[in-house]
Amino acid sequence: MKASIGIALSLALSVALAGCGKQSEAPKADEKAAAAANDAGTMAMPAETKHGKGTATVTAIDTAKGQVTLDHSAIVELEWPPMTMGFAAKPDLLKDIKVGDKVAFELDWDGKAGTITKLDKAP
Repeated sequence: MKASIGIALSLALSVALAGCGKQSEAPKADEKAAAAANDAGTMAMPAETKHGKGTATVTAIDTAKGQVTLDHSAIVELEWPPMTMGFAAKPDLLKDIKVGDKVAFELDWDGKAGTITKLDKAP
């Protein structure tokens, strides 16, 4: 039974390919260039870096990795609701900060990752 189904599928595929009347061929150089030009128009371009600022509570710090996790309020400039997330930060920004501190911060967002550019204890 399986053999007859396999034979039938092979025959159907052969008939379908023969019916096309055209053998497959590699695209010519001009066609490749045109395809590449079309693809370039639809490729995702790097996102524009956006700047935002907010207030937060520090929930984790990893100075070795240059990372700080903040439970932040809404960030209007980025249209973000309140949430907890990690950001890259230079170690000198983290030196006087500890877990539990309330902070005011500024960040740059490139569409994929955020980098803290300013971090101060909140009054």
